[in-house]
Amino acid sequence: MFFRRKGWLRNEYDQKLIEQLELLKKDWLYQKSMLEKSVDPSQDAILQTKLAEVKYFYLFKEAKQRRVSLRR
Repeated sequence: MFFRRKGWLRNEYDQKLIEQLELLKKDWLYQKSMLEKSVDPSQDAILQTKLAEVKYFYLFKEAKQRRVSLRR
């Protein structure tokens, strides 16, 4: 009984991880495109873009470690 619940919880958290990963990817790509379009980007804009990239790749590594696939 416990093992079935464990599998169910894992699937639920894997789905949440995928949703967060997609959200962070969109945010990172948006900020990256805005930075590229900017003539004189501020230091804050550069740091925010780098932070979004780091967050995305952190979750990407976590998904890879957990062997989560985006296609279900």
